[in-house]
Amino acid sequence: MPTPTKGPRLGGGPAHERLMLANLAAALFEHKRITTTVTKAKRLKPYAERLVTFAKRGDLSSRRRVLGLISDKGVVHELFTDIAGAVANRDGGYTRITKIGNRKGDNAPMAVIELVLEPVSPKQAVVAEATAAAKKDAEKAAPAAEETAPVVEEEVVETEAEETEAPETEAEAPEAEAAETEEAPAAEEKK
Repeated sequence: MPTPTKGPRLGGGPAHERLMLANLAAALFEHKRITTTVTKAKRLKPYAERLVTFAKRGDLSSRRRVLGLISDKGVVHELFTDIAGAVANRDGGYTRITKIGNRKGDNAPMAVIELVLEPVSPKQAVVAEATAAAKKDAEKAAPAAEETAPVVEEEVVETEAEETEAPETEAEAPEAEAAETEEAPAAEEKK
């Protein structure tokens, strides 16, 4: 939970401040970016990020908690369906504040607060896309490998048959050598 602020509140009283933050958050979720004073933007940032965290949970109790703060059901629906899906891979930092200078009438410092809906980093987006493509290629290659698998087994069977024939010829070779050695001493004795 954000640290309570010290000093005067926005709008004068606590109830008015809660209503102002709820309305600013509803406008932020509806339009994705709003222009306001720097002070209001800094106060809105933790409030809006907490609501986005509830939306990422996506359960019924989270939806009811957000509906208790923002009364517009259409904005809450958009928060839970569109925005929560867009920031699903992001661990915090759902908003960005950019200072734009001072307001013309009263010279108040102004800022744009916007939702950060782009991927966490371009590198991670490319890596995720590459892994998805590799997975798809692996799925396509799996049926092709199954078709070629029986051919490989037939080749293995043929090589096993050749191996079993080879020892038989090797077994006959020692017997022939033994017969030749027996005949040789017999030939020497006759001399």
